[in-house]
Amino acid sequence: MRAILIQLAMKNNSILFWRTFLTPRCWESKKERLFCLSVIFLFVACKKELITTAPVLPIVQLKVQLGQDLFFDKSLSNPVGLSCSSCHAPETAFTDLNHSIVSEGAVDGLYGNRNAPSIAYSMFTPSALHYSIPDSSYKGGFFLDGRVNTLVQQAQKPFLNELEMNNPNPAAVIFKLNAVSYFPVYRQVYGDVTDVAAAFNNIADAIAAYEASVGLTNRFTSKYDYYLKGQASLTVEELSGMQLFSDTLRGKCTKCHLISLDPSCGKALFTDFTYSNDGVPKNPDNPYYTIPSAFNPSGSNYVDVGLGDFVINRAYNGMFKVSTLRNIAITAPYFHNGCFNTLDEVVHFYNIRNLPGSGYPPPEVASNIDTVNTGNLHLTPQEEKDIVSFLKTLTDGYK
Repeated sequence: MRAILIQLAMKNNSILFWRTFLTPRCWESKKERLFCLSVIFLFVACKKELITTAPVLPIVQLKVQLGQDLFFDKSLSNPVGLSCSSCHAPETAFTDLNHSIVSEGAVDGLYGNRNAPSIAYSMFTPSALHYSIPDSSYKGGFFLDGRVNTLVQQAQKPFLNELEMNNPNPAAVIFKLNAVSYFPVYRQVYGDVTDVAAAFNNIADAIAAYEASVGLTNRFTSKYDYYLKGQASLTVEELSGMQLFSDTLRGKCTKCHLISLDPSCGKALFTDFTYSNDGVPKNPDNPYYTIPSAFNPSGSNYVDVGLGDFVINRAYNGMFKVSTLRNIAITAPYFHNGCFNTLDEVVHFYNIRNLPGSGYPPPEVASNIDTVNTGNLHLTPQEEKDIVSFLKTLTDGYK
């Protein structure tokens, strides 16, 4: 027994050592017990690195790491050069890094039809599009039109979209996956690739895990968050803006952008996940209008009807999901077609849109416009500025 223990200790075969050490025979007599204890000290002294080696990451952490690697990998597009982060960059709260109206795809000269929305805090979206009777509105779902039900499904779509990453099929993506430097991490999390469909789903599952990670994409570190904890003070303008924002008769912002704490996370998410037509005009500078007719047969006459197209009901034409206002100050341009470049323009539009002589072009979709909560708010110029000041307190990274 003594020879076996010493040999195992010196060879650093820790698993066999401990299995042997913990057998009843090792503790048969006082003499053996004293010897076993001495071997423990010898084992630790000779192999000190055993207690200083970093522990193996749990699968959950490995999955987030894998998702992050996939999210930033530009080799997974066709042609190579476009990653998820190309359109959803952390520096701009996971929107287009260049603040483009719409993002350019992997193929030069091809553009998507909508402004890239932030994926930060999207994990809290109700997972399936459904009609909410209390809200008198559709609610939930992912993308601006709610066309998929989960973060995993959302993560799959860009890989195969001709206007985005442009892969012909899942097999093309998996072929590239086998060549990436972090493929061993994939195998640690999901095992060997034996089925293309399953592997493609695994890729999306890992990306979704990254997008749902607290502290990476969902930080809750804005000035407003610290204000709620008593660790920051708001200026006079910011406080005034917060009061106007919350006033259901004046600013009316909380009619859609809830400031109450969401039960899913105990934080304010600044959205109710419903759908609305805000009456925004078309954006004549939208590059989508200029792409080949094979992708956009309507050219500049194209009209994005949003939710109505997905639910196949004209009663919902022009409606898009209410976005969170967290990080809104760094995610310009605004609305589904990027028609406004600043928060000042957005708040002013909400304030006077319905007034005669407001000067705005006709709305892209004239039906179903919300004229109850937006369009004629009677706010003064200073009150508009105060609301903008408050919105700027919602940017993560304050501390």
